[in-house]
Amino acid sequence: MLDSICYICGIMKKLLAIVFFAVLCVQMRAQIDTTGIYGERKDSLDAAVFVARNDANYLSKGKTLRTEVISSAGLMKMACCNLAESFENSASVTVGYADATTGARQIRLLGLSGIYTQMLDENRPTMRGITAPYGLSYIPGPWLESIQVGKGSPSVVNGTESITGSINLEHAKPTDGKPLYLNASVMNDTKTDFNVVSSLQVSDNVYTVLMGHFDGNFHKYDMNDDGFADEPSLMQVNVANRWLWYSPKVQVRLGLKYVHDRRKGGQIEGPWKSDITNNLADAYMKIGYALGDDGSSSIALVADYSLQKTNSSFGGNLYDARQNSLFANFLYRNQISDAHDLTIGLNTTLDWINEDILGAGQLYNGSRHSLSQIAPYAEYTYRNEDILSVVAGFSGTTVPDYGFYPVPRLTVKYQPSEPLVLRLNGGRGLRFTNPVADNIGIMSTGKTFTGDLSRRLLEDAWTFGGNATWYFDESTYLSLDYFNTRFASALFADREGPVIDLYDLDGHKAWSRNLQADFNCEPLNHLTLTLTGRYTDAKAWQPSTGKVREMPLTSRFKAVFNAQYKLGANRWIFDFTASLVGPSRVYDFMKTMRDDDGDLLYPDGRTKAYPLLYAQVTRRFSGFDVYVGAENLTGSMQMHPVASAHNPYSQDFDAASVWGPLMGAKFYAGIRITVWK
Repeated sequence: MLDSICYICGIMKKLLAIVFFAVLCVQMRAQIDTTGIYGERKDSLDAAVFVARNDANYLSKGKTLRTEVISSAGLMKMACCNLAESFENSASVTVGYADATTGARQIRLLGLSGIYTQMLDENRPTMRGITAPYGLSYIPGPWLESIQVGKGSPSVVNGTESITGSINLEHAKPTDGKPLYLNASVMNDTKTDFNVVSSLQVSDNVYTVLMGHFDGNFHKYDMNDDGFADEPSLMQVNVANRWLWYSPKVQVRLGLKYVHDRRKGGQIEGPWKSDITNNLADAYMKIGYALGDDGSSSIALVADYSLQKTNSSFGGNLYDARQNSLFANFLYRNQISDAHDLTIGLNTTLDWINEDILGAGQLYNGSRHSLSQIAPYAEYTYRNEDILSVVAGFSGTTVPDYGFYPVPRLTVKYQPSEPLVLRLNGGRGLRFTNPVADNIGIMSTGKTFTGDLSRRLLEDAWTFGGNATWYFDESTYLSLDYFNTRFASALFADREGPVIDLYDLDGHKAWSRNLQADFNCEPLNHLTLTLTGRYTDAKAWQPSTGKVREMPLTSRFKAVFNAQYKLGANRWIFDFTASLVGPSRVYDFMKTMRDDDGDLLYPDGRTKAYPLLYAQVTRRFSGFDVYVGAENLTGSMQMHPVASAHNPYSQDFDAASVWGPLMGAKFYAGIRITVWK
C-alpha cells in the first residue's frame, strides 16, 4: 500500500506540473483573444441538445419516454474515466466484463446484453458492429455533459436498431464558456487518466471545441493467483474536434474523432497472451435549415461515417476485422401548432465488414458482408399542455434478403395531477447480428464452435412497458416501472458444454421481464439520498437441453444506495455508493469447477450475491477541485474466473465466464481545473 501511495504522489506531481503549465498558457491566450466574445448558448435550435439540471442522477419529469439522466455532476461522483464506469449509481444499467483477459466491458439494460441497446452520440447511432466490444471505453467521462438512459422503444427518427432502449450521450458543446477544462487522475493499480476540453469562439458565429484523452496502466496484477493478469496493460489516445456555425436560418455542425487503443493481457509469465489493437476514425455532419420566419418548420441532414480496424489475437485464436459504416438521415419537421408536431424522413444504415477469423482451428478467411437498411419514417407528436403527450412513430424498413418490416412505436405520457406521471410504451426493434463482436468472449476459450461465425441474422424483438412516478416535492419522488422484451428472432451462443453453439431461436421462446423501483429524497439541506432496486427474469430456449432456461450470468436483482452530502457552500462534497448484485445462474460446465481446496465453486449452480462500496471526497477551490476516492471497498472478487487456467490450450480452457469484479479495492486521486472566460 505504501508503494502505491508513493507512486500516486509521484504521478500527481508530474500531472500538476503539466496542468499548471497548460493553465498558464490558456489564461494568457484567453486574455488576448477571448474577452467578451462568449455570449448566450447559440445551440438552442438543435433538438438534440439537452441541458441537465444540477441534480446528479434523476428521472426526467418532462420526457415522454421513461428517461434517467446522469448529469455532469453525477459523472463526478466517481472516477468515471470512461462511459463504462459511469453507471455504478444506476440500477437500470449493469456493467460487467466480457471476459477475463481483454478488459472489454459490456452493459445490460432490461436484463439483456448492451448490443440490444441503441447507443447514440447526440442522436447519431454509434458503437455498432465490431466497435461494440470496446466502444464504452472510447467515451471519456470528462468529455460528457450528460447521459440519458431511455427504457423501452424510443423514437423511430434515429433508426430501428433499439430493442431494450437507448443511451444518448451529450458531449461538451463548442459554445460552452470554458476555454479550458482539465481532468487528471491516477489509481493505485497504475491506471492513469488525463483529459482536456477547450471550447473557443473563433468568430461571431463560429465556435469549436477541442477534446483530448490519454489513459494507460503500466503494471499487471494477479490478485486471484491464477497466473492471468486481472486487467490487460493498455494505452489509449483519443482526440476529437467539433465545430458549430450558425446564422438565423442555418446551423451547421461538424466533428472528427480518432482513437488508437492497444491492450495486452493473458498469462503474466506463461505463453497464452491476448494482443488487441483498435483504430477508429469517425466524422459527422449536421445541417439544419429553418423554413419560414417563425421557425415552426425545418429540414435537416445528418450524416455519420466511421472506419474501424481491429487486429487481435487470443492465444491461438485470431480475429482481424475492418468495418466501414455510414448512417444518413434526412428529415422534415413541421410544428403545426402548439399541440401538433409532425416529423417525416428517410434514414439509411450501410455497413461493409471484412473479417478474418481463426477460432479453435476453424478458419473463416475473407468473410465479407454488405449490410443495409433503408427506412422511411413518420412520427406524430400530440401535446395537451403538461397533461397528455403522445408520440406515435412508424418506420417501413426494407432489408435486402429479408424483405419489408413494419416498425411501429408508441409512447404515451399522462399527468392526471401535478405530482403523478404515468407512461406507456411499446414497439418493435430490428438489428443485424455480428456473431464474433457480439460474443467477443468466445475467442478467449479453447472450445470448438458450431454454427456460422460469419452469419448475419436479422434479430427481431418487441418491447412493452410502463412507468408511474409520484413527485412528493421537487426533490422527492417514487417511481415504479415494468418492461417486457420478447424475441421473434435472435442469435444466441449456447456455451453450456465443451462446444459453443451459435444458434437461431427458430421460433422458440426468449424473453426478459424487468421490474424496477426508484426513490429519491433530500431529507436535510445539502443531503441527497437515492435508493433503487431492479428485479430481472430473463429466459431463453437452448438447443443443448431443449428447454427454456434462465439466461446465464444475468443477475436476478441489483440494489443501489447513494448518498451525497455537501458542506461549506458546497466546498466539500462527500459521495457514498453501496450496491448489492444478486446471484445468477452459471453455465453447466462451471458446475464442476473447484477452488484450491477442492470444493465446488458453485454447488447450487449459482453465483453468490456480492456487495460493492464506493466513496469519494471532493474539495472545491476557486477554479479547481481535488478529489480522492475508492472503488470496491468490500474487496469483492470473482475467484477462479479462468477455467483450466493451468492448461490454456486445452478444450476446457475458458476465460469468458465472468460475473463479478476481477480486482479488489482500488484507490485513486485526481484534480479538475476549469478556466472560465
